Amino acid sequence: MASGDNRQGPSKPAFGEEEAAELVHRVFGLRVTRVQPLPSYDDQNFHVSVPRGSGEAEGADEYVLKITNSEDSREPDLIEAQTRAMVFLSAEGFPAATPHLTKDGNIMSLEAGGSAPGNKKYMVRLLTYLPGIPVAKIAATTQVLYEIGKLAASLDKALTEKFHHPSIKSLHRGPFIWNLANVPLLDQYVCALGQDKHREAVERVIQHFKEKVTPNLSSFRACINHGDLNDHNVLAPGGFRLSGVLDFSDMSYGCYVFEAAIAIAYLMIESAEPLRVGGHVLAGFESIVPLRPEERAALFPLVCGRLCQSLVMAAHTARLYPDNEEYLMITARTGWRHLLALSELGQEAAEQTWFETARAY
Repeated sequence: MASGDNRQGPSKPAFGEEEAAELVHRVFGLRVTRVQPLPSYDDQNFHVSVPRGSGEAEGADEYVLKITNSEDSREPDLIEAQTRAMVFLSAEGFPAATPHLTKDGNIMSLEAGGSAPGNKKYMVRLLTYLPGIPVAKIAATTQVLYEIGKLAASLDKALTEKFHHPSIKSLHRGPFIWNLANVPLLDQYVCALGQDKHREAVERVIQHFKEKVTPNLSSFRACINHGDLNDHNVLAPGGFRLSGVLDFSDMSYGCYVFEAAIAIAYLMIESAEPLRVGGHVLAGFESIVPLRPEERAALFPLVCGRLCQSLVMAAHTARLYPDNEEYLMITARTGWRHLLALSELGQEAAEQTWFETARAY
């Protein structure tokens, strides 16, 4: 995702393919032979190929050119923390991308360009390309769901216990809209929904969150969250082995139970049996970080809260970037149906299914 905070107008980059190739050459000193746009929320990504050696016969190295939106580009410490975390996780054996250094030996560079209005600058990085198929494009088995839950807990645990860097303080992001503690801030954005049953459902979730979750936040165990383990950000080459974790732009200090709820919410989206997803993800998560009773009690409103964050912010952001509406509204295709179904089912029945499934492992 990306910040979605109180933006003063559009901040998404608008670079063309030729300009992206020129950027790679000028900043990183590499000649690009192929460039292909990748879908993104409010950053801009390109898949680029760079020949090895002097000839194409030697093959090519593949990278992702990541151009961060101008709003987040004003926070270099935050982007550095995200990138250093990726380097750390890769060294720890997690399937995370790593940066190719600029010609000056840096992990990123602030650059102007693109056709977006205003004289804006964007933080640019070149990351190793991770092969694999997004989980959203495969029929996720129960084993894949379990492995993603396990990955979510393992990743947060490693970051929280072992990742140390001066830029880490930037992960205290206050009113960052994608932090699950900040579901009540959706009040400012619900107008994007108009007046219908969807808005009513969101307002009920927000009110329930304020009453049942917000007063108990201090009792949840704190950690560093990846914050966006959706089914487009986890790659699988086949079988149940996971081959990649993408997009660390939503990293922030949060709580372990947040990550479990985020994974459950997003993995419901493409599932033929969305209610059953939660138990398998939870089982994997709890094989690494067992949740406490008070954290388990918050899981249902947190899952509903993340669905609301995704649905509301997609509607809001689509107003700013109508050309990107198809990508922005991916969750909305089935997300509203799942949110309304969960609301109708109720917390007790949903928890019974989730917890019984998890207990069976």
